Amino acid sequence: MIDRYTRPEIGHIFSLENKYAIWQEIEVLACEAHAEIGEIGITKEEAKWIRDHASFKKEEVDEIEAVTNHDVIAFLTNMGSYIDADVPEGEPKPSRWVHYGMTSTDLGDTALCYQLKQATEIILDDCKKLGEICKRRAFEEKDTLCVGRTHGIHAEPMTFGLKFGSWAWELKRDYDRLKEARDAVSFGAISGAVGTYSSIDPRVEEYVCEHMGLVHDPLSTQVISRDHHAYLASVLAVTAATCERIATEVRALQKTDTLEAEEPFRKGQKGSSAMPHKRNPITMEKVCGLARIVKANAQVAYDNVALWHERDISHSSTERIALPDSFIALDHMFQCLIRIIDGLQLYPKQMLANLNKTRGMLFSSKVLLALVNTGMTREDAYAIVQSNAMATWHEIQQCESGTTFREKLEADDRCTLSSEELDRIFDPWSFLGRIDVVFDRLEQLSFD
Repeated sequence: MIDRYTRPEIGHIFSLENKYAIWQEIEVLACEAHAEIGEIGITKEEAKWIRDHASFKKEEVDEIEAVTNHDVIAFLTNMGSYIDADVPEGEPKPSRWVHYGMTSTDLGDTALCYQLKQATEIILDDCKKLGEICKRRAFEEKDTLCVGRTHGIHAEPMTFGLKFGSWAWELKRDYDRLKEARDAVSFGAISGAVGTYSSIDPRVEEYVCEHMGLVHDPLSTQVISRDHHAYLASVLAVTAATCERIATEVRALQKTDTLEAEEPFRKGQKGSSAMPHKRNPITMEKVCGLARIVKANAQVAYDNVALWHERDISHSSTERIALPDSFIALDHMFQCLIRIIDGLQLYPKQMLANLNKTRGMLFSSKVLLALVNTGMTREDAYAIVQSNAMATWHEIQQCESGTTFREKLEADDRCTLSSEELDRIFDPWSFLGRIDVVFDRLEQLSFD
């Protein structure tokens, strides 16, 4: 997964080194909170000693865990050895206050939420960058004529800027949802074995969470309820679906039979081992493939919501895979899209050629309305327009030369529209007289 388009930061967030560093900070803050509250015997001097001497080494934690088969105990043992290393012989060991009144999940769940908050910040930055690129390119291509398609079939004229603008708005919605999901998962819990604070003052939880930039869970059991995580995974999945939508459109537009847009093709790049002529949309295909992973992982998060009683660990093993993979995959998808969309090659002449490929049939809706405006019933007008359009379509299907849709209308006595009216109708810009409304709205779009 990690390559030149994936930033190392997103992977580091889910590394053991980062997790252990967060664990260390939570444990030190808890000791400082105990000393501040004064309910147990730890002094502020001991808390400061713990702050100054707390450390760990991943390799040593791994060695201990190989014996204990318990990651938290292995970490605490290793961290405690550093705290007590310089304590004079016969003096009380400050490490005895570490993890006082806590359970493993207090540490693990609070740290995981903090990691998810860190990772979401990176995805937010990705989303903003891509959204701003789409907005910029929308205005650059505001007047680039192309054909709109519904069901894959030519519909009416539009401009390519509308495609970019639509993506920008969708990314803005993703951005807002990501912010909500980040806040929804930014919780901490230090409440003991089943969430009753049986051996720890709730003020410790409040102190730790405040210093970590988290909100204390109002009622945890032994876990922070996984609906928080499921909501975040859902938003990641929706955001991945947006990336997939953009990538799918680029792939469709790069088909040889369409060729209106194309991924940047670098000097020296190869498209096929067998066919040297190929220029394949490989990056966008990769984005579509990775979207399936992120969407599928949302289901894992849903399944993790229902645990036995106050806690089991059926969720733990899956989260260690699904959550990091979703974030790493989505960050990679964004990095790919940022590069491709920023440098997307467009072919306006081919767009015009495609627009004219149906010999004017895509002006049928304007002809229909113009005939209705003459007083004709919609049914009669529809019959005139459709019959001439289908005759044109048959000639196109059979690769036959023939008259255009407009020429057929002009030869049809039932069509009472003047030449001047037809000139106006068969101008593609007649469809786009209100396009400024859309771009005025887009002008207001902000990711701040």
